[in-house]
Amino acid sequence: MIILFDLDGTLIDSTEAILECFHHTFDVFHYPQPSDEAIKALIGYPLDSMYADLGVEKERVWDFVARYKECYRKISTEKTFLLQNAREAVEQASQFARLGIVTTKTGAYSKILMENFGLMHHFDVLIGREDVEKPKPNAEPILKALEHFAVTDKEVWMIGDTELDLKSAQSAKINAIGVLCGYGSIKNLQHYTEHLSANAYEAVQYLKSRKYSHSN
Repeated sequence: MIILFDLDGTLIDSTEAILECFHHTFDVFHYPQPSDEAIKALIGYPLDSMYADLGVEKERVWDFVARYKECYRKISTEKTFLLQNAREAVEQASQFARLGIVTTKTGAYSKILMENFGLMHHFDVLIGREDVEKPKPNAEPILKALEHFAVTDKEVWMIGDTELDLKSAQSAKINAIGVLCGYGSIKNLQHYTEHLSANAYEAVQYLKSRKYSHSN
């Protein structure tokens, strides 16, 4: 079995760092500040899409993204936390499956975060925003992750908290579990999968029982 995890809202909570860096960039460029709620509603999308949706003109978007990344690099490890039971979810999943991370965050920073939590060694691959042309909800990030496993016949699952994760899984023709500990609503998630769990740990428990019931 292969299990692919999203990061924000699935394994980690970096809301504080994300909000601080967004507000910092709007201050720096003297733009009207968006509300926290407006920013949080877009978490999971690539940064350039988020800024465009928050009213930044197309020609200025990448200036904002560059300044955001400067800020995020400085504060992300200090202001990012593992969600409850996320560590246990990863450690347990690693005992019966091969693991990967598929995120729209910058991969380099994501790797630093997971190394900081002492979890990166459990993952065979981490696909971040800079690794693909088309991020989630496109299938490309998942398909690129699966190339690292060099298998085509294994059971593959994506665990994520937003419809972007589930749509990406659907497009890549793999299974998906929507978790309710992040930024997506149950109403949106249930449109794309019948498998919903409270959090990543509960999702892993389901996959563990599924694997061992199938192997008996």
